[in-house]
Formats: sequence, structure tokens, C-alpha cells
Amino acid sequence: MERPVPGVRRGALAAREIVLWTGMKAPENLLANLPAFTQGESCETLLERTGVRIERIVSRQAASPEGFWYDQEGDEWVLVVKGEARLHLYPEERVHLKAGDHVLLPARCRHRVEWTSEETIWLAVHLLARSGPSS
Repeated sequence: MERPVPGVRRGALAAREIVLWTGMKAPENLLANLPAFTQGESCETLLERTGVRIERIVSRQAASPEGFWYDQEGDEWVLVVKGEARLHLYPEERVHLKAGDHVLLPARCRHRVEWTSEETIWLAVHLLARSGPSS
């Protein structure tokens, strides 16, 4: 059982007061306010800082264009939050992901999306490549 802290109220009002006091953003739900479209993919940056970008990707019956391969300079970690998808890793490996599954795609790992379910929601964390020598 959580012990009460003197001067701190619990509940929605307390959360809003903490947000105002700390300057942090109000909580948001990854599964709320999804873009309205029937097929394809939408990508929204949730947070970007030096060396990292976090995105919510919504895919609806999506597939990479024929012959197209992602070939990124930095690592990408993806988590399927909802739905299913199959990735094609160059040259011939297939990875089937369902809700809760995650995978690290190392830098320069050529990959493409073969298919997604009717609604697949991903959380992607891009570890951006460093420019210049590392220390």
C-alpha cells in the first residue's frame, strides 16, 4: 500500500498539478488519436533528442514498395504494440512480429515491410548515427 505524502494529493488533479509544476508534457496514450486512413503508413515523431528519435508508426495493410529497401545509418529498435507484420531482411530472411514482439535492426541492415495487418501500431526507437569519430 502506498503511503500518503504530506501536501501531495492523489488523482487526476494531482497529476495535472505535477505536470504544471515540473514543466513536463501531459500524459498521452500511444493508442489514442490515430490518423484516419484506410491503407498505408503514417509516422509521427513522439520525441527527438541528440542521438535518438522515438516514433509511433501506424500501418494499415501496408507494404514497402516493390524493390524498395530501408538502409538506415543508425540502429532501429521496433516493438509491435498492436497487430502483426512481417519484415523481410536482406537477402532472404523473414521475421513475423505480433503484438509484444520487438527486434533490433542494426545500422545498414537492409529491410522492408512485406505486410501488416489491418491495423498495426509500432513503437520505433532510432539510435541516430554519430557524425565524426566516437570518443
